[in-house]
Amino acid sequence: MGGPSVQLYSVRDAFAADPDGTLRRLAAIGFSRVEPYGVVENVEALRAGLAAHGLSAPTAHAALVGKDQQAVFAAARELGIGIVIEPLVPAARWGSPADISDTASALNAAAEVAAGYGIRVGYHNHWWELETRIGGRSALEALADRLAPEIVLEIDAYWATAGGEDAPALLRRLGDRVCAIHVKDGSLAIDASGQVPAGQGRVPLGDVLAAAPGALRVVEFDRHEDVFGGIAESFAYLAGVGE
Repeated sequence: MGGPSVQLYSVRDAFAADPDGTLRRLAAIGFSRVEPYGVVENVEALRAGLAAHGLSAPTAHAALVGKDQQAVFAAARELGIGIVIEPLVPAARWGSPADISDTASALNAAAEVAAGYGIRVGYHNHWWELETRIGGRSALEALADRLAPEIVLEIDAYWATAGGEDAPALLRRLGDRVCAIHVKDGSLAIDASGQVPAGQGRVPLGDVLAAAPGALRVVEFDRHEDVFGGIAESFAYLAGVGE
């Protein structure tokens, strides 16, 4: 798989202040891949920093629903990003089959635009898409049923577990639809408190990784008091389990 990636949102304060230095620190930990956020806003810093530190960005987060998709996909293509992932559709828009169909239609339309740039579209979950049930199934799976086959999913193992889902079983059900996993651990608090390095919390990460052997591993913290240290420990965890 070429080694794990790391979501740059984890180090957003450092990246905003010193993007080059932040990418240098991540490369020094051992990463050869990163997952940017806000590709349009950060395209200049990423263009310079990825090249300078031998990094690639196979995936990235960028808001797509209701946004200027042409600008997003143009920036992604320039940076060599192959998959652009919608990071969030708010919880209020998951309550009914009609809501989910609307989101699917928006993502399917985005995927058609993306195809013109040689890029694919994905979706990243929080807890509410798993906590919300539609016809006895998670709303996320209801969405997956309505998505065009070329659209992929990035499963956040922490948020899926916090939403009450058996994350390994979810991954097995979704199968090849899953392109990446957010490797995140902690207390399962939905306010993102209590997050810890991979393997030290309540997420069954060993089973999660085994359930999706081909998915890109992306280390992420929403909040952590020593985020570079936590990222380094998570990198070491993945190396220790052969990922």
